Amino acid sequence: MKPLVLLRTLILLLGMVAAIMLIPLIFALVTGEGRMAAAIGIPALSIIAAALPALLSHRKAPLRFRPRDGFLLVFLTWVYMSLLGSLPYYFSGLGISFTDAFFESACGFATTGATTITDVESLPRSLLLWRSMSHWIGGMGIVLLTVALMPLLGVGSFQLVKAEEPGADKERLTPRIKNTAKVLWLIYCVLTIVLAILFRLGGMDTLDAICHSFTTMASGGVSTKNTGVAWYNSTFIDTLSIIFMLLSGLNFNLYYRITRGRFRDALNNTEGRVYLGIFIIAAAAVTISLVPFYGSVGPALRYGAFQTASILSTTGAAITDYTAWPAVTQVILFCLMLCGGCSSSTAGGIKVIRHVVLWKQTGNELRRILYPQGVFSIHLNKKVGRKDVVYGVAGFVFLYAAILAVTALAGAASGMDIFSAFSTAVAVVGNLGTGFGSIGPGHNHSGFPDYLKWFYSFAMIAGRLELWTVLVLFTPEYWRR
Repeated sequence: MKPLVLLRTLILLLGMVAAIMLIPLIFALVTGEGRMAAAIGIPALSIIAAALPALLSHRKAPLRFRPRDGFLLVFLTWVYMSLLGSLPYYFSGLGISFTDAFFESACGFATTGATTITDVESLPRSLLLWRSMSHWIGGMGIVLLTVALMPLLGVGSFQLVKAEEPGADKERLTPRIKNTAKVLWLIYCVLTIVLAILFRLGGMDTLDAICHSFTTMASGGVSTKNTGVAWYNSTFIDTLSIIFMLLSGLNFNLYYRITRGRFRDALNNTEGRVYLGIFIIAAAAVTISLVPFYGSVGPALRYGAFQTASILSTTGAAITDYTAWPAVTQVILFCLMLCGGCSSSTAGGIKVIRHVVLWKQTGNELRRILYPQGVFSIHLNKKVGRKDVVYGVAGFVFLYAAILAVTALAGAASGMDIFSAFSTAVAVVGNLGTGFGSIGPGHNHSGFPDYLKWFYSFAMIAGRLELWTVLVLFTPEYWRR
């Protein structure tokens, strides 16, 4: 990729983020938060000023690049986007170090419910809004947003979308990728608005309702309150959170099909059925194990269903200290941390479709032992799946395990106990944020050494981009002409 083309495209993508930053800037001006207005406005307006010439020059020289260039561009976009998003934290005057500021920003765009901030409620309201918005932007992906609103990337746009989220089986819903992006973002916006209205009706003030709808739909998990949604002590709000956390973890392609009246396609979707089945079975098991703990079914169902939905969708929110629950319950939740949501959703983790593929392939291998001459295929959505999908999934799961091992090793080297190190690795790479041990409910990442925060920041970005996009850049073959 030519350096000038790379730079111009990168500036355009960052310009989209900077344009969105104008919303918390206006909020800061309206509410009289002068220091935050400067902290947000100076970096945002500077990037917009740099992006305008790139936008104007595009009309004379449209952007064109090879498919493989999309991986480098998306990775750099996520890194520099995190850098841009960190500046409001760093210049806020709250004493947030640059390392912590970058960590917070990376958590936002990677939709990881981790934080280094001990007292969230002390933050300026405009910074809380930006914190939640960064999760919301990262949820659907800035590349999808840019393609939806500004068809600037020409024939290379689909390559960027594939690089941003290279799932097990990427598909187009409409003939043109920009139309696909617009449809997905429209669905995303509608669900967010509906949830914000319902949160407001449930007792939240307007800003809290907006912020919580942003982070819930993005599977982000952060809150404007130190104790999260538990602060409201509302069964209605908890139930809303459960429903929309599950919705955020579903494949957004299904919503498109439903809006087009293709209900049979949604009902036949293998991944969606397994995802909801996992939730129902896990929530029932957790609830049953919690009945003796709480003494009745009501609280057991409320807390059990919430934590099951939160961890399965990789939202990472908590309304109680689940580390005090019975051991069998904690084992179930830990297994869910290794599951993840659906492909083409805002959730992180390994993703349900990959578990389905491996499970079906395991069955085929067992049958092959009994019938050596037999020919067996996996079936997805009541159709025969491609053989190369199995290879891709197997490679991804092995790579995922290797990254978890390296990340756990980094945590252990800093002095963590082995369980906390592995739990943190799963939470960081899987974009959950919260977990067990030293990052359980009531804990945060503020006590980690700076080098570990930087390592975790890039691990979150790699996890958000599903590993391939980042790690392919470290192969010699990528840089060969």
